[in-house]
Amino acid sequence: MNTLRALRPLTSRLQPSTLPRIARPFSASVARSYECIQISEPRPGVGQVTLHRPKALNALSGPLINELNQALGEFNSSDSVSVIVLTGSQKVFAAGADIKDMASLSFSEAYTKSFIESWSQLTTQVKKPIIAAVSGHALGGGCELAMMCDILYCTANANLGQPEIKLGTIPGAGGSQRLTRAVGKSKAMELILTGKSFTGAEAAEWGLAAKAFPTYEELMDGALSTAETIASYSKVAILGAKEVVNKSQDLPLRDGVEYERRVFHSIFGSQDQKVGMNAFLEKRKPEWTHS
Repeated sequence: MNTLRALRPLTSRLQPSTLPRIARPFSASVARSYECIQISEPRPGVGQVTLHRPKALNALSGPLINELNQALGEFNSSDSVSVIVLTGSQKVFAAGADIKDMASLSFSEAYTKSFIESWSQLTTQVKKPIIAAVSGHALGGGCELAMMCDILYCTANANLGQPEIKLGTIPGAGGSQRLTRAVGKSKAMELILTGKSFTGAEAAEWGLAAKAFPTYEELMDGALSTAETIASYSKVAILGAKEVVNKSQDLPLRDGVEYERRVFHSIFGSQDQKVGMNAFLEKRKPEWTHS
């Protein structure tokens, strides 16, 4: 078994997908299969999904969500990608759910067909870290989509919010839950009940966003640089770190600490724990096996 483990990294290095990478889009045949998004691998170990419905301000229609889930699933299973960046355009991340998809829905249709439940695949099926790079408008479902990501970066003048109250409804894709956990009950209640928007600078000040950047160019460079940094580490440790941080949102502190310790112990069964610690002791750069 140890022999097989030792051979696995060599075998994986011989696969075409792990040859030296440059910033490149996917092949034309793959790109043509998407109408609402664009995909690329702009940096080593980094996959990028760009929402692309410019005429509809990237409104989150059913077809867009289906394509997004497909692309994220492909990146999640890709050997060449360790981190994913999700973004829109400089003008708009996503202006919200496509109202045309919802306006005529009845309760029975929404309930029996689990309307917008597929949006949650981003948080339940994708194990690799996702960085949201938000510029321009991220409202309603767009704000919810950004909050589903593991790290949220935005421009200082980005326009975020949950304005569903103005349409006679409420957030339905986690907005009331994630916003409250990030900014507290009182602030979340104010924002959701009034439908007021807030800036990227405020999102960073409140802790909803990790960082706000002065310009769109700095936002994209910052998001891709962070993604590339993360992708330079062991995939085993990356997935473990994401898992334990996410568990902090579900478990009481004592249970969360115990869960973290179990995952910490389990990583001692990986090759990369030995690689990393031996490299540190020998004062050299680790060469990860991702096993």
